[in-house]
Amino acid sequence: MKIAILGSGRMGGAIGTILARLRHDVIFTYARSEEKLQLLAAAAGSTARSGAPRQAVEQCDLIVLAVHWLRLNDVLAHAGDLTGKIVLSCTNPLDASNSELVVAHTDSGAETIARRSPGAHVVAAFQATPSEVLQSVFEARGKSPRPSMLFCGDHKESKNRVHALLEQVGFDPVDAGPLRLARYIEPFAMLATVLAYGTDKGAEWVYRFDRLQ
Repeated sequence: MKIAILGSGRMGGAIGTILARLRHDVIFTYARSEEKLQLLAAAAGSTARSGAPRQAVEQCDLIVLAVHWLRLNDVLAHAGDLTGKIVLSCTNPLDASNSELVVAHTDSGAETIARRSPGAHVVAAFQATPSEVLQSVFEARGKSPRPSMLFCGDHKESKNRVHALLEQVGFDPVDAGPLRLARYIEPFAMLATVLAYGTDKGAEWVYRFDRLQ
């Protein structure tokens, strides 16, 4: 799959690197520094490269949106037309201090992104899993049980493709339903943030949903 990573922070860098190591064609894009994008691409391997946002979006089937909420307007302006693209959003609607959701309960960041990008197929995932744990999950993908990964969206085929990617990365995907369920996943992500960064246990937290047999 051809995948553009919009955002070069810890989450975008980790996701893009793992997907490149899975032999997907990955373009790292949207950063304050072109050098940072080039370094990410070089470290990710031969199937990764850097590029400009609009050109990357045009060339790719799936767009990973991994920017701070305060950068949303700017990144969408740089990305251009997202019609027909799968947009995997791991962007939580956080304030400047990263301590409060600015959209919650009766709406969600994922739904806001979908309204801002009519024609795109938005699937929300990765919101409640710290970036620091992703490489460990990837390296342990042959082991069982796997950690869960909640995702939601309104377009069946796009969800199927995201489900397959999450499995490749090393997660047990849990389809939470339509995109409006992000209203509950994003607050859950705040709990994950407190556990990861507000305790002395470290950031490598995962979660698992299971059913009694």
